[in-house]
Amino acid sequence: MTHNHASLSEFGLNEYGLLDRRSLLKVVAAGTAAATLGPELLSPTAAEATPWNERLGTLKIGYLPITDSAPLLVAHANGYFEKNKVKVAQPTLFRSWPSIAEAFAAKQVDVVHLLMPLALQLRFEAKQDVRVISWNHTDGSAVTVAKDINSVADLAGKTIAVPFWYSIHNVILQQLLRKNGLKVTLAGEPSAANKTVKLVVLPPSEMPPALAAKQIAGYVVAEPFNALAEVNGIGKILRFTGDVWRDHACCVTVVRGDLVRSNPLAAQAIVDSIAQAQLWLTKNRANASDVLKNYLPQAPAAITKALNSYAQNEYPTAIQNPAWLSERISFQPYPFASYTTELIKQLRLTRVDDDNQWLQTINLRTAHNEFVASGLAERAMNKLGGRRQFGLTSLTRRETIRP
Repeated sequence: MTHNHASLSEFGLNEYGLLDRRSLLKVVAAGTAAATLGPELLSPTAAEATPWNERLGTLKIGYLPITDSAPLLVAHANGYFEKNKVKVAQPTLFRSWPSIAEAFAAKQVDVVHLLMPLALQLRFEAKQDVRVISWNHTDGSAVTVAKDINSVADLAGKTIAVPFWYSIHNVILQQLLRKNGLKVTLAGEPSAANKTVKLVVLPPSEMPPALAAKQIAGYVVAEPFNALAEVNGIGKILRFTGDVWRDHACCVTVVRGDLVRSNPLAAQAIVDSIAQAQLWLTKNRANASDVLKNYLPQAPAAITKALNSYAQNEYPTAIQNPAWLSERISFQPYPFASYTTELIKQLRLTRVDDDNQWLQTINLRTAHNEFVASGLAERAMNKLGGRRQFGLTSLTRRETIRP
């Protein structure tokens, strides 16, 4: 299968995953330009007479080459979108978070998976009309380090890469550093004596080569880049992020708000397709790489390891909460309100190389309902046998964080 690629030059953004002030203005401009074109609306009478899927047209999917995108890719590969009357084009692969964000704002793609903190930034800082319609997965990331590093304390004086400032990866890494008495620095050289750790942003694909070349001491990122370091013998897992923040979301499925408002049947069909793919992934972990290798450039061995390898005896120190009975990555669509609220609180504690005052303006009581369309996932799960099919016993929970 041929990958559809979107070049960085096409979208005018840097490779380094930083939605800084300049990049943010580009996203806002892209969204404004798309809005001035005006939606191609039918007259009310014509719209009522036209089936919802014909009004929807052909949707364009955007993704990064990480296992977080697996539900979207499996839904395409297994024909779930088609079965649910959603016509989709061949998914387009992007190399950086800013490039996919701008393409989404410019209406060059319609359904994307985004880091949830990035989606928050688009909604509450850039004021873009984005809605989260489902979680893509839970957990699925890790802190990978050089082989001579055996504890978080050993990171003092070292440089660690994150994929994006506004990411769960940055949040959880800084939780671990604070717990171990280490301080973050974003400039200059880190100092072991002063217990500082320097954080830099790198795109996921550059992280393993940088670790192998000893340009960094480690990185925290989505799979399969952690498994890739293991398979290639260049690094090891220091801690799984899902062992720090239980069942945390990383990437979420995002559409424009006008789709949810004007065509709710289409929004439901999209989430139905994603939930079907998540259920398939849960039941077919061992051979899922046979499907994903047609979309992801990494070796199937790394993809398979990322989906399956999470045994206590293999990771005696990387897994410190075995009673949670987690997986390395899990798949379920329901977006818990408690997570949205706690994520905003934790982001306020997280250092970024940017002005993050916009986080203080978010109303914690209303943010989830302004940002997330929760009912779609609940209905999708009910169609597939209920929440227990996805390992859920309740649609409310308390967030558990143990760094």
